[in-house]
Amino acid sequence: MTHRASPSPLEIRSIDYIPQSERHGGLVSQFTLWLSANLQITAIVTGALAVVFGGDVYWSLIGLLLGQLIGGMVMALHAAQGPQLGLPQMISSRVQFGVYGAMIPIIAVCLMYIGFTASGCLLAGQAVGQLFGIDDAVAIGGFGALIVVVTLLGYRVIHGLGRIASVIGVLAFLYLFAQLFATQSIESLLAQRHFAWDTFLLAMSLSASWQIAYGPYVADYSRYLPRSTSMFGVISAVGLGSILGSQIAMTFGVFAAALAGASFAHHEVTFIVGLGATSRIAALLYFSIAFGKVTVTALNSYGSFMSMATMVSGFRRTVHVSVRHRFYYILAMVSVSCLLAVAGRHSFLQTFESFILCLLAVFTPWSAINLVDFYAFTKSRYDVPALSNPDGRYGRWNKTGITIYAIGILIQIPFIATSFYTGPWVASLNGVDISWIVGLIVPGFLYFIFGRSSRDRAPSELVLPATD
Repeated sequence: MTHRASPSPLEIRSIDYIPQSERHGGLVSQFTLWLSANLQITAIVTGALAVVFGGDVYWSLIGLLLGQLIGGMVMALHAAQGPQLGLPQMISSRVQFGVYGAMIPIIAVCLMYIGFTASGCLLAGQAVGQLFGIDDAVAIGGFGALIVVVTLLGYRVIHGLGRIASVIGVLAFLYLFAQLFATQSIESLLAQRHFAWDTFLLAMSLSASWQIAYGPYVADYSRYLPRSTSMFGVISAVGLGSILGSQIAMTFGVFAAALAGASFAHHEVTFIVGLGATSRIAALLYFSIAFGKVTVTALNSYGSFMSMATMVSGFRRTVHVSVRHRFYYILAMVSVSCLLAVAGRHSFLQTFESFILCLLAVFTPWSAINLVDFYAFTKSRYDVPALSNPDGRYGRWNKTGITIYAIGILIQIPFIATSFYTGPWVASLNGVDISWIVGLIVPGFLYFIFGRSSRDRAPSELVLPATD
């Protein structure tokens, strides 16, 4: 059955292949989507953590930028797979892990989506609650309902909101920086340069994990681009938008935490809105915070639907998902996230810091394996119909990919340093967490050596469904 591109905002397709006749969009929308996804309050909080947990302003900013560049390149390389394959990100993992085996990293991805959506609903709910004078729990529920609608409408609406949110975000941050520095001197903060490896690498880990965590779903939002779109152009547009947006937001967080101290931690929304010179501007800041969370929270909700549908489709041997079933997936995921947001709204900062650092142990090995396979072995030579056939080219379980993925996770355990868990080798490294570096290099190297059979399984050229 062939779906025609429709002017309707409701997306018809889901995890199935996007034919060339339905491809649309350009690189500008990729840039604005990822710029807006990062110009938001959760990125501010993430940047602030670098100072809250002991770093100085100067080295925190450098560490954050270096982490952005490394992590941003990883996520942008995933984005280039979208227009080449016309598929959402995680279903392509069946090439490396098998049709059933791909469920292993996808389960972890779903947990990530729930965590990020919960944090988005929490911070946006706080802003909505203050804006309309209602209880935070009610506001969180209302924001969650909006996310369900946006996610159900799908790809075009999300990209459209990204363009609007990028303009609002740029204007909001210009105002916030101007107000923050209006009565404060930053020269003295930048002059205090006390380098320490542990806090420097903490800053790198915060921003690198922020970027790498986008890897499992970044291709979901580039898969409608024409296949002729330049791979370098996609990498540049997505990477620049994500790195620029997150570094701007995290820089504000660093300065806000350094200047405000205890009045910022646990009171992020109140502090930011307090920079408003008038009640009207304060209301606009509340609105910008809430609107800034719409795009990125919709990205997480949309990605969760893609991932859950990918798991189920592996057993059903089909990639078609009706709009009704899509609604059920989305409603279930957003409901769980809203409940977590309500339950954890009084201890967000510490929990979120540990959460995003723990994400590295799960997603860096997956990213390394997926990227090595795509760029070194298979490139764009995928058999798309075989991705839905457990008895086909890619099989049920790819033991090589799964084993290397497990090794990639396990080898990081001695190097992890969070409030949840601290590995036995962290103390000998003066508290420095280098797990994410190990998690990128080791599984990437192992897959390059032992995963070469992927080249043999690959067809001579891209095999498409009969509808294209």
